[in-house]
Amino acid sequence: MRSPVELKAVSNPPPAAQEPRVVDRSIGDFIGELRQLSNAQIEQVLAYQRKHGVRFGEAAVALALATREDVMWALSKQFHYPYASGDGARFNPELVAAIDPFNPQTEAFRGIRSQLMMGAMAADQPKRALALLSPDTGDGKTFFAANLAIVFSQLGAKTLLIDADMRTPRQHQLFDIPHETGLSSVLSGRAEANVVRPVPDLPSLYVMPVGAVPPNPLELLQRPAFGLLVHELLAKFDHVIVDTPASIYGADSRVLAAKCGLAMVVARRSVSRMKSVHGLVSEITRGAVQFAGMVVNEH
Repeated sequence: MRSPVELKAVSNPPPAAQEPRVVDRSIGDFIGELRQLSNAQIEQVLAYQRKHGVRFGEAAVALALATREDVMWALSKQFHYPYASGDGARFNPELVAAIDPFNPQTEAFRGIRSQLMMGAMAADQPKRALALLSPDTGDGKTFFAANLAIVFSQLGAKTLLIDADMRTPRQHQLFDIPHETGLSSVLSGRAEANVVRPVPDLPSLYVMPVGAVPPNPLELLQRPAFGLLVHELLAKFDHVIVDTPASIYGADSRVLAAKCGLAMVVARRSVSRMKSVHGLVSEITRGAVQFAGMVVNEH
């Protein structure tokens, strides 16, 4: 009988093409393209720039032909940093790392990314998927998982976010992606393609949604198939991040953590109960899972 997690069970990201030659473009090019400025308007900006000795972006803002958000977006393009402009963004407001890279929250996610890459996810460590756990619903784990995956992808590293929360899945809503098929389809042997979705405007990020919510999530996760799937995906992606159900739903998150090999706990200030947090951390650290730490979410 064919295993449900053969290589073709997961749709591959497009094969890497020959690396294109990077051509630097000016801020003016990006702003003009974004705002569809006419030649006359561009000349107006350049004249203001020469007269006042300011940069193109400052001149465009002063003339009300662009916004400061447009300038920030143009800078991100010039420095090859994937980021959606305010006007063009189709992202959910919770995806702060995608729509506002200069937000203090986004900087906090970059800081956590750096700590992981210098510690549990360093190049000299065994390659493992990172499972994100929380004691209860409403702790902000899904928000945290989504934004952490975004900042990893912004390094240019091929990153996969797996929504393994088969109790209350939300990643497909945050990223506005189809979710007819997904993780549950693979684990039940009913899907062979179209379970990994690329995220528009974030070229290194992919999402595997839950798919149909099954009546027996724990039984599906305890099958060998999930471990085999994770092993396969780690060979295809630079980073794999897994969103899990809150621990109040049972053993799902701990089973997932064991199969991923690396776990981090997300708690929420003034919401999560310390007894529940301590209990979850204790259960994780008693097993063979490497504990990457705990984050207190203030969002």
